[in-house]
Amino acid sequence: MSEFSLQTLFSILLLLIIISGYFSSSETAMMALNRYRLRHMVKQNHKGAMRASKLLEKPDRLIGIILIGNNFVNIFASAIATVIALQLFGEAGILIATVLLTMVILIFSEVTPKTIAAVHPEKLAFPFSIPLLFLLRIFYPLVWTVNAVSNSLVRLLGFDMDDEDSHHLSTEELKTIVYESATHIPTRHQNMLVNILDLEKVSVSDIMVPRSEVTGINIEDDINSIMQTITSSHHTRLPVYKGNLDNVVGILHMRKAAQLIKMDEVTRDHVLQLTLDSYFVPETTSLQTQLINFQKRKRRIAVVVDEYGDVQGIVTLEDILEEIVGNFTTNLAEDTDDIHPQKDGSFVIDGSANIREINRALDWDLPTDGSKTLNGLLTDILESIPENSVAIQLPYYRAEVLQVKDNMIKNVRIWPHLPDTENQESLF
Repeated sequence: MSEFSLQTLFSILLLLIIISGYFSSSETAMMALNRYRLRHMVKQNHKGAMRASKLLEKPDRLIGIILIGNNFVNIFASAIATVIALQLFGEAGILIATVLLTMVILIFSEVTPKTIAAVHPEKLAFPFSIPLLFLLRIFYPLVWTVNAVSNSLVRLLGFDMDDEDSHHLSTEELKTIVYESATHIPTRHQNMLVNILDLEKVSVSDIMVPRSEVTGINIEDDINSIMQTITSSHHTRLPVYKGNLDNVVGILHMRKAAQLIKMDEVTRDHVLQLTLDSYFVPETTSLQTQLINFQKRKRRIAVVVDEYGDVQGIVTLEDILEEIVGNFTTNLAEDTDDIHPQKDGSFVIDGSANIREINRALDWDLPTDGSKTLNGLLTDILESIPENSVAIQLPYYRAEVLQVKDNMIKNVRIWPHLPDTENQESLF
């Protein structure tokens, strides 16, 4: 190359540095592409996305052609720089060329192009995919050979080339993506999406109406009592049972009961004729599964039973929907009979209140991994049923038992924050 002028050699060196920057930025841009956004753009028939997706189907080949090109260009640039240095500085120029070329390539062919590609991957990856596809077709035999040797070494080291677990997102990772999309997804929609992802963790026993609070029709009662239950009910559907709730015979829709009342034909036989068959579900069924089961069976209410077949409560489609979209009431703390706000900032809460309902109503974080009710939570902590009023310290909360009746905590006063030291000492 000594016969080339310095101007020509410098021009070739500059071109090689630019090409090296192209290969470096192509690698970073391709690998930095959001795979899920890329798939969406492919479905929209975006040409650049389709080319990039085709290259990423075989990442080993993509990396192979980029590295082959980049290494060839860098080595060629090193040779050109050495020739230039020899002409300018003689034998001492070799060291000078090595140091200067390293700095130039590092700044202009590596750091700067890769930084730009990492910040704007789509702007670079889509147009850069055109030359990469062209080069891959031309040098495919060389790429295939290099990859065959490289992949063999990878397998010898114990790595699986076909492992795609890294492309699968866990539930927690999906939740992180949802929360990080705050600028694109409204907060309410974020909460709904996260709640849907959490349905698998929640069972029907967590949200069911407990047995003690279930309103139903005892078909063995006199007709006046049955009429009173029907006319005073605020529910759309009521379970019908014989004697006690363990003998549920079906579900009565109030619309059908209203027709009987209108025709003044309410009898036990008529009620039983209009009663639909009972639908029983295990208390351990996840909400995700139960939502699908409701859809398949065209049902909106189910009777929850334990492992012994005893009825534990009732779960409805509306209960599951509230887990996703939130309560249908505007202020549950005011609308419910279980929670009573006090002037000092505390709340008097019924011991039978569901902990998840309390958390949702007051935006609290009481533990839900054990007992389902406030009474169960406090008795688990105390490991006994308190005989008198007692104060209990919880993380970030303070509870004071107000009433105990029938072996159950009936009322509790809870402060949502720890009181000052003086008051705390007087209560504990």
